[in-house]
Amino acid sequence: MEKQSPDPDAAISEIIERLEERYPQIAPAEVRAAVEAARQHFARARVKDFVPLFIERDARARIERPVT
Repeated sequence: MEKQSPDPDAAISEIIERLEERYPQIAPAEVRAAVEAARQHFARARVKDFVPLFIERDARARIERPVT
C-alpha cells in the first residue's frame, strides 16, 4: 500500500482556519501573513513530515508576540 503525501496547501488552509478561530480579535489577513511568514521560514526544511506542526507553532508565536 502506498503512503499518500498530505497536501501541503490543505494543511496550511487548516492551520489558517484553526488560528482564525483561536484568535478572532486578529484580522484574518494578519493571521494569513503570520502563517505565510512561518511557511517561508520552514520552506527549506529537509524533512517535511512535521513542517505543518512547526508552521502552526511559529505562526501562533508571531500572533501572540508581534514584532513592533
